[in-house]
Amino acid sequence: MGMGRPRAFDADAALDRAMEVFWRHGYEGATIAQLTEAMSINPPSLYAAFGSKEGLLKAALDRYTERRDAWMAEVLGAPTARDVAERFLMEHADAQTDPANPPGCLLVQGGLACGTGSANVPFELAARRNHTEDQLRERFVRAKAERDLGDNADPAGLARYLSAVTSGMCVMASSGADREALRQIAAVSLKAFEEQSKSDL
Repeated sequence: MGMGRPRAFDADAALDRAMEVFWRHGYEGATIAQLTEAMSINPPSLYAAFGSKEGLLKAALDRYTERRDAWMAEVLGAPTARDVAERFLMEHADAQTDPANPPGCLLVQGGLACGTGSANVPFELAARRNHTEDQLRERFVRAKAERDLGDNADPAGLARYLSAVTSGMCVMASSGADREALRQIAAVSLKAFEEQSKSDL
């Protein structure tokens, strides 16, 4: 009997496993040994496929961003700016404490501590977070044009506020805060959003 064909390398599944390693340990803390074990490949294969550890992180971030964009499309599709804010805050609270995933958010956890040899990593993660903030800002600009936000409401400021709150929630989740605690923060933050968004409506 001839040898069977080797099992095809499932790049998406491997990236999902690498993503989890980066999520749990951060870029600096994730070792090549941990990454290759999780991905079921050897170091030469990792470097051949992704070029470097940083290249692997970027590929994992692309996969993470794909999923995040699909989720954001649902968030941004809410009928009002207030509904957008509520979905964004509450679903962050739920996702960051989902036992199926590491606590917190990869876009914050991945680069909290990076040495001089990985100085680009925090900027890469910041760019991904800024993308989400831009999506919120554009949605609030539209809401203001539709008279769903007050005349003095600041779409950029509102988007930046929500982004900052959820980043803080991520740090708290990674330190052990539970879903109830994050939902309390989300509820208080939503009230502040409402006050700012209704200015001169």
